[in-house]
Amino acid sequence: QRVCGACPYVDAVEGVTHALRTSEYADRDAQYKWVQEVMGVRKVHIWEYSRLNLVYTVLSKRKLQWFVDTGRVPSWRDPRFPTVQGIMRRGMQVEALREFILSQGASKNANNMEWDKIWNINKKVIDPVCPRHTAVIAAGRVPLTLTNGPASPEVVIVPRHKKHPAAGSKATTMCSSLLLDQADATLLTENEEVTLMDWGNCIIRTITRDASGAVTALTGELHLAGSVKTTKYKLTWLPQIPDLVEVTLVELGYLINKKKVEEDDVFEQLVNDSSWVEATALGDANMRNLKKGEVLQVERKGYFICDTIYGGPGCPAVLLNIPDGRSKGFAA
Repeated sequence: QRVCGACPYVDAVEGVTHALRTSEYADRDAQYKWVQEVMGVRKVHIWEYSRLNLVYTVLSKRKLQWFVDTGRVPSWRDPRFPTVQGIMRRGMQVEALREFILSQGASKNANNMEWDKIWNINKKVIDPVCPRHTAVIAAGRVPLTLTNGPASPEVVIVPRHKKHPAAGSKATTMCSSLLLDQADATLLTENEEVTLMDWGNCIIRTITRDASGAVTALTGELHLAGSVKTTKYKLTWLPQIPDLVEVTLVELGYLINKKKVEEDDVFEQLVNDSSWVEATALGDANMRNLKKGEVLQVERKGYFICDTIYGGPGCPAVLLNIPDGRSKGFAA
């Protein structure tokens, strides 16, 4: 109460013209004005605006501290936290954050906003400039043997971003033995023509499956004269070479599993225990040079930020998935 009583006086004598206060302080406006009246100081105009609430999110410092104290997150910098440090670590750009704040204005209408809007703004900032890389999920990866592929590996230098030269270049190895994601391989049929992204078309000749139906091997023939416009599937791939980089792809979820927390909810029962999901992957050889904090797009898996750089065998690069306001994540 001493602080509440001091604010009106301090605001008046220090030259504050407008006191910006969220609507939950509305019941104290009369007290604020009364203090200035009885003390005979200049009146300060109160500008009231609504607090921004976000779905599946708690903004209470007490409740966020509970996540830290109970070890559910390691610190206030956790990328799942709705703090500036948290969302910046997750890949939010200052430019996008500024644009989002300015677009909101000082509304007096209470709202419960989706995160999609702010992450969609962020996507528009990073997509035109972030480099492109490729990764294949390690579990169930499928070898594709090209019977008419290069007799020896061929290395070509290509842009990291086709429309943004400043992103630099990367080396791509083309060879007769490739790796595909299991999720892609299961979609294919024999004698089907597909496109190997950034290379050309290929005709799948044989598909080998195990007893469970999972694909264990593919053979195919390059058909570089084929049109990419006629193929149903455009596949990401990696050369089967020793230089591939170990990568951990992290998909982050909400810390709570209820869209809007009500007053009578037992908060501790709303915790989402699956808010951090990891997938072990192999990345292209160029990913060994990623810098901490660098934003990239992993083709057909989404946008990521490098949280831990590659440290050699057994020390994978850790990439945190950046929401784009649309997709369900690489694991969907």
